[in-house]
Amino acid sequence: MLAILDIMTPNKIQLRFLKTRCHALDPVVRIGQKGVTEALMSELEIALAHHELIKIKVGIGDRDERQAAIRQIAENSNANIIQQIGQIAVLFRRNHEKPVIVFPK
Repeated sequence: MLAILDIMTPNKIQLRFLKTRCHALDPVVRIGQKGVTEALMSELEIALAHHELIKIKVGIGDRDERQAAIRQIAENSNANIIQQIGQIAVLFRRNHEKPVIVFPK
């Protein structure tokens, strides 16, 4: 599932590249019982601005609730959902001022 929200939406080659890079990542944001809060969104903004590609762990409810929370986070942060497996989701948002990830040509 790929949310098309950002100006820079990865193409197929870039998407494959991002998926391979995300395997080594640990979750930097964890969503617990309180769900999606303003404090969580501010931490997410900082993580996306610094890393561009982040892994989040959503430990709430059933599958539908988790998917809804991930979609809400992606929409609110203007990020692309690269991958979602169980409780783990990977988000990408290009930092246009200081890009971190260099894509292959």
